[in-house]
Amino acid sequence: MRQGSRILRQGGEDEMKYDSDFELGNYLSDAAAVLASRTDSPRLDAEILLGIVLRKPRSYLHAWPERVLSEEERHQFNLLIRRRFSSEPMAYITGVREFWSMPLRVNRNVLIPRPETELLVEKALNHIPEDAEVRVLDLGTGSGAIALAIARERPKAEVIGLDISEDALKVARLNAKMFKIPNVEFMASDWFDAVRGQKFDIVVSNPPYVINRDEFLLAGDLRFEPQTALAAGDDGLEAFGAIIDRAHNYIVRQGWMLFEHGHDQERAVRRLLEAQRYYDITCYQDAAGHDRVTECRFVE
Repeated sequence: MRQGSRILRQGGEDEMKYDSDFELGNYLSDAAAVLASRTDSPRLDAEILLGIVLRKPRSYLHAWPERVLSEEERHQFNLLIRRRFSSEPMAYITGVREFWSMPLRVNRNVLIPRPETELLVEKALNHIPEDAEVRVLDLGTGSGAIALAIARERPKAEVIGLDISEDALKVARLNAKMFKIPNVEFMASDWFDAVRGQKFDIVVSNPPYVINRDEFLLAGDLRFEPQTALAAGDDGLEAFGAIIDRAHNYIVRQGWMLFEHGHDQERAVRRLLEAQRYYDITCYQDAAGHDRVTECRFVE
């Protein structure tokens, strides 16, 4: 952190020193300088965080750069900048991440929805006619992002989202309530346990697929996210195996199953599917050109 900055100037280990008459514009400039080494969008992050403190849109910050921050406002802003400087994701600091044009609530109990996961939604919707009364199952639903996107786009579908974490389900249910999506239900379950005996036309999942002890788990956003929703055994395939071994009992004849997976896991996932007699196996690439979503069908 740069010496002499208005942001995070410390007079002791915990004591903060503030100068008087800080204008909003100057404070934002200092915050952006502090964050420059931690984010690709330091000014934007600073503006969003100050907007939270002031409960004002970013346009207000641009219109009133000479507005002087109170000591309490400076203190609250400083706390948020500290969190961002520690590389805590903006989604957890703000409590919101947009997915499929929905600003979803998120916290540290759920993974942060990512743009590449929208590919999974897109490909699933391709198999659901707009007026179809189908049943859709989302395994490891987390914030409910995938289930809610599908349910919103296909209001005649019955969508069930399962997750082993009750804390995650609270977030998913809050999101469903916020967007008034009635055709989705969230249930606690260890994979398929809560829906035994039921059949679904489509099963979707963005399961854990990072290798245990992978160095990426200790870097950037991932170190703040729930590790149980990220890591899946020594080869990263543990969750895929658990789902694929049981899924045939829950999918209707010629029904579809779609996974998100790591960019280097397409061949391994394909082998698991072929061993269990799935067919029409197709992998799709995300916007960055990485293998990201695999779909398949099942023959009884």
